[in-house]
This record gives sequence, structure tokens and C-alpha cells, in this order.
Amino acid sequence: MCRSISASRILAEADLAVDCLVAGAGAAGLCAALALANSGHRVAIAGKLEAASNGRTVALFEGSLRFLRAQQLWPHLTDIAAKIDAIELIDATNAPVPIPSLTFAADDIGLNALGANIEGDKLVLRLADLVRQNPAIHLVEDWITDIAYGDDNVTAVLVSGGTIHAKLIVAADGQRSIVRKKAGIGTRRWTYPQVALTALLAHELPHHDRSVEFHTRSGPCTLVPLRPRENAPQRSSLVWLMTPQEAERRRGLDATALAAEIAHEAEEIYGAMQLDSAVGFFPMAGMRATRFAGRRIALIAEAAHAFPPLAAQGLNLSLRDIAALLSSLKAAGQDIGALAPLRHYAEAREADVDIRVRGIDILNRSMLSDFLPVDMARGLGFFAMSAIGPLRRAALREGVLPPRALF
Repeated sequence: MCRSISASRILAEADLAVDCLVAGAGAAGLCAALALANSGHRVAIAGKLEAASNGRTVALFEGSLRFLRAQQLWPHLTDIAAKIDAIELIDATNAPVPIPSLTFAADDIGLNALGANIEGDKLVLRLADLVRQNPAIHLVEDWITDIAYGDDNVTAVLVSGGTIHAKLIVAADGQRSIVRKKAGIGTRRWTYPQVALTALLAHELPHHDRSVEFHTRSGPCTLVPLRPRENAPQRSSLVWLMTPQEAERRRGLDATALAAEIAHEAEEIYGAMQLDSAVGFFPMAGMRATRFAGRRIALIAEAAHAFPPLAAQGLNLSLRDIAALLSSLKAAGQDIGALAPLRHYAEAREADVDIRVRGIDILNRSMLSDFLPVDMARGLGFFAMSAIGPLRRAALREGVLPPRALF
């Protein structure tokens, strides 16, 4: 169920002139607006502010936390975040070759934690409060329906008929981005024979601040720590990938039966479980924009790229988009929508996004395949990272503190 968030500084009828317009008011768009305002730009953000309680959370790695600290946002989020100290990968594919478990721990690379996990609706609500309080940001709760170019600006036309004039539009309006479509930027899309079930869980035994990911033939089943709440001291979020047929069957289960199946899939490591939220079902697909910038347009987040929920790339990659954009705009001078900074931004993001696209695709498809050479390759990779400390630490640093992060 979604609820619209009211805001004290929403403009009902917009006819604004700003430096930068952010399209889309999800977590990525809100973070972009706040970061751009912190950089001295006059910002408008257009989109419906909604928080859906569908069991989805956001796992943020240390690189992302450093960005949020630099933007002075993290102190406002710590009370809704749960620490992640370690990530354990457990093979449950029944592969004919042994595939060892693999654990990545924060102290392997000298960190106090690998990251933190936050409930998605709570994150959006908190960021929306910060946007409301920022005098450099105009919040316009309306959708963009068209864009038109001037000599030195771009104008967004709203459903209400209002307009917003800006030097630059940052498109964070999701996989079906209107801004991307109106800018004539295409996409490459692909699908997987999987559906993700998401939920928040209360469970009997402690998680010890570790995320656990079971690799099965239908995809991973991942449990990530959550903050406790009253009468639920032990909580985790769930992302469980399964076949469409199993997803449809589980839609029909009552809460008790579904919780029992989740506990069984997780090998009872946390004892008995109870659902602590509504359950979400999301078909798995991927998308990459053919380019990340156009005329006075920069694409970030799911307007630029979308992945299955593996390796927690979602908002982490989006924050790297924002960091790269801020870096590119620093050298832009008076016209932040000029060709040069946007070209620099697009080039800066190509390699990082493409590495994630390929890596996540290979990891996901390797679990779905029961071809013996694939199992052997996956097992060899797990064994090498488990046995060779420098290799494991290098992989961990790339995951939580990538050198291209710009944080």
C-alpha cells in the first residue's frame, strides 16, 4: 500500500527557474537534489513522493556511507539503519562438485562495518523531510510530461500545466523514465526467468549483524539485518528469487505457511520466522541506457541502469552516479548543462556500470545453470577467494569501496 507524503514546501502551480531540475522523487532523486543543493545549485525536484511498504530495503556499503557523510546526510539516517558486519555466501544448489561457503568480513579490510541496511519507505520519508527543510530546494509534487529545449536551458512541462526552466535535468525517474524517452535516449533490456519475493521478517535467533545469501538453482535467497523494533528484537529483510510458478504458488499462502517456507529455505539458521511487513513480488529484469547523457540531460539511477537485486548494487551504484555528476559539474563554469561536463559524466560512468552489468548477469545465470563446467568454475572461484586472503580482500574492497566511487 502506498501513501502520498504531504510537504510544507510543495508548490501547487509551478513556473520556476532553477539551475538544476531532478526528475523523480525516490531515494536516488532525493539524494541527488540534496547533494546538488549542497554544491550551491538552486534545485527543483519533481515527482510524486510515495513510500511503499512492500518489504524492500536498501543495503548501503561503506563507499555509499562515505558519500552520505560527506553530504552531511548520514547523521540523519543512523537511527533507522542496521549495521552489516559480514556477508556469508552459502551454496545450496546441490551442485555435483563441492562449492565452499565464503565469508566477507569488515575486519578483513580494516573497517568497523561493511555497510548498513535501511527499510526503503523509512529512507524515503527521512530524505523527504531533509528536502522539505532545505531552502535551496523546491519540491514539486507533480509528474513531468514533456521537455522543450531553449538556447541555453531546458523546460519541463508538468501534468498540471506548470513549467520548470533549468540549465540541466537530472533524470532519476525510473526504468520508464519520461525524461529519457523525451530526450531520445534508447535502452537495452533483458529478462530473467525469476521473480523476487521481498519481505521484512521477525525471527527467533540473532543475526549477529551478518547478511546471509543462499545460492539456489532458482537464484539467491538473501537475509540482511534490520534494526529491532518493539516486540521484535531480531529482524531481517528478505530478497528471495524463485521461478514464476513458485512465486504464483506462494502468493496464495497465508502468512504462517509462507514464513515456514522462508525459514526452511534459510535452513532454519534464525529459527522460527514471522512476516513483519507486506510481501512484494517483482519480475526480474535488467536495463541499461544506450548513453547516460543527452542535450542538457544526465541519467542516473534506474533511469540509466537497473539490475536484479544481487550484490546490493541498486542505490550504491546510483550514489556513485551522483558523485560522478557532482565531480563533472565542478568544472562546468556557469553552464552546468553544457556538453563538456555531461560528456565527462557519461564517460566516467560507462566502465563502472558495464562491469556491474556483466558481473551480476554472470553470477545470476551461473546459479540457474546445472551445466557441470559452470558449477566447476563457480566452485573454483569460491574456493580461490576463500583460500587466498589477498584475492578475497581485493574482491571485498571492489564491492564496498570501489576505486571509481569518487567518494
